[in-house]
Amino acid sequence: MAKINVQQTAITLLKVNEQDYISLTDIARHKSDDPTAVIGNWMRNRNTIEYLGIWETLYNPGFKPLEFDGFRKEAGLNAFTLSPQKWINTTGAIGIVSRSGRYGGTFAHKDIAFKFASWISVEFELYLVKEFQRLKEQEQAQIGWNAKRELSKINYRIHTDAIKQNLIPQEITPAQASRIYANEADVLNMALFGMTALEWRDKHPDLKGNIRDYASINELICLSNMESLNAAFIQDGIPQRERLIRLNRIAIQQMQVLEDLTGGRELLK
Repeated sequence: MAKINVQQTAITLLKVNEQDYISLTDIARHKSDDPTAVIGNWMRNRNTIEYLGIWETLYNPGFKPLEFDGFRKEAGLNAFTLSPQKWINTTGAIGIVSRSGRYGGTFAHKDIAFKFASWISVEFELYLVKEFQRLKEQEQAQIGWNAKRELSKINYRIHTDAIKQNLIPQEITPAQASRIYANEADVLNMALFGMTALEWRDKHPDLKGNIRDYASINELICLSNMESLNAAFIQDGIPQRERLIRLNRIAIQQMQVLEDLTGGRELLK
């Protein structure tokens, strides 16, 4: 579950079959302390029934049109009432779901939730859409960061393989080999970040992880390139000092290019 804040109202979101659903219960609380009554009043409206039926017809092969027609004919009558659970059980609807428990309530597909929010308040709907879009942008940024992080891990494997094949003698202990790997990793850290992994940890004692866990997307892109280049430099027999100088120059150049491309923003795609 995720949460967004819309005009001082906390709105819960969850994934249902990889689709975004938004809490109607939370939206209704913006209008009343009795969200169940608010949702019930909305659902008994003829326009609401029509909209829900069209949505289900478009996206739900298992929707029951005959049962829907029955609700549509009754909608608007004084005695007509409709709850989310009754709608779901009778028509096989999937656009609205009910969850029990501490984090339960009535949730609806974002298309339906935005429609409900508009019924509550047009202003509230606009703020809801704005905050929802902001959340989606953050999620896409995180996906992009994770993809670049995975690419960096793959190139790091290429890098360590080059070290193993060219820099580590056969008869050394695992501890000695680890020091060689760490030393070469710090060549990249020095070239890009200007400090070793140990220097970073000493400078940030309260942070968990390592220097690369806190790299920006642009830095991860550059690091990924440098790992491949350093692997090639190692295989060519270039001394470490010369490799460090070359890699530092490349890092400066590539980071400048990335900054120019993104106008100071991180490259997300």
